Amino acid sequence: MSENMEFAKKISIREAGKDEYWLQDLIFENPNCLCLGELDVIERERRQSSGGRLDILLKNPEDDTMYEVEIMLGETDETHIIRTIEYWDNESRRWPQRQHFAVLVAEHINRRFFNVIQLLSHSIPIIAIQASLLEVHGKRALFFSKILDTYEEVDDGTTDNTIFTREDWVNKSKCTLETAEYLCKMFSTVFSEPILNFVKAYIAITQDGSNCFSLRKRSQNKSLLGFRLKEVFHNRVIEILDNNNISYTIIKNKFSIIIDKNIIDQNRDVLLAIAEIVKENKN
Repeated sequence: MSENMEFAKKISIREAGKDEYWLQDLIFENPNCLCLGELDVIERERRQSSGGRLDILLKNPEDDTMYEVEIMLGETDETHIIRTIEYWDNESRRWPQRQHFAVLVAEHINRRFFNVIQLLSHSIPIIAIQASLLEVHGKRALFFSKILDTYEEVDDGTTDNTIFTREDWVNKSKCTLETAEYLCKMFSTVFSEPILNFVKAYIAITQDGSNCFSLRKRSQNKSLLGFRLKEVFHNRVIEILDNNNISYTIIKNKFSIIIDKNIIDQNRDVLLAIAEIVKENKN
């Protein structure tokens, strides 16, 4: 069997006669190559209020998650990391209700800067992707590999002494509040006396002080339903969602689904089945 194995040689993109714009073109034409999901291109070379241009702005059409993508060839340097974070911050301020990820696409991220990015990723959602140009028997192929995606959303409000109430969410997003109350009542058939917990960034459906689900405000009167599961439960939930043609994302063991009251009514049995798995996950 081994005699049929071919070995690829990694070559420099610049030495191959290509530049940053060539790589940007490829990503712009096929953003799915980054392995971040089925994403849409919003804009290329997007002007920034602080000066400069963001290479590519991408969006997940299912949940409006935004990806601020910066591209660099050769060795990664500190100025590029700073620029990536700066542009991410600019776009986050422009669309504060959406989730944003800073994406650094680089040809080579050395050990020093990998450690820096890893440290930052605990407070800033940074994804690092390495672009490699490979050659086998004179044929070339571009390969993208995600080498860092350690960010997990901070449980906003768990360490903040500020108290948020139902009235705060009436003013912030009445639709998300009503959706949360609707779901909480529905899930009472699964969980024992679930209640709502109001924090700054989301409403949690809790049981015995433990968060089971979270709901975050999204555009067009919709909400983002999130829940965390141990990996052993992933396939069961994925099968349920896929069989019912429900779009979802998974980031660090957290599932996210766009919902509203109509979607809940149409998928009541599906959501109850997921609630049973979430309950099992908590035990």
